[in-house]
Amino acid sequence: MSAITTHVLDTSRGCPAAGLRVELQMRSGAEWKSIGSGITDANGRCATLMGDKKLLAGGYRLLFDAGAYFKLQHAETFYSEIPIAFEILHPEAHYHVPLLISPFGYSTYRGS
Repeated sequence: MSAITTHVLDTSRGCPAAGLRVELQMRSGAEWKSIGSGITDANGRCATLMGDKKLLAGGYRLLFDAGAYFKLQHAETFYSEIPIAFEILHPEAHYHVPLLISPFGYSTYRGS
């Protein structure tokens, strides 16, 4: 399992957000470098973002393709992309970043 994972729930439909594209990026100076990506499974989970790459301390960002996801649901949305930026201070730990989405809002927190 990847050292960084996510779980996306579609609160407007009351179910997991299956088929949502997620990109994992790492900050490099003032820019972001893609280090992995994946598609949420039937349970809305994506546990393979980094593969077997080693986690390093630094800035990371998950970029969720909400626009494409809601288009597949035939739903209008305000958010085309949802970026969640965070700092890794303890690279030996596992980081789980859940996302709750609806067409006009979202919420996140550090999971376990």
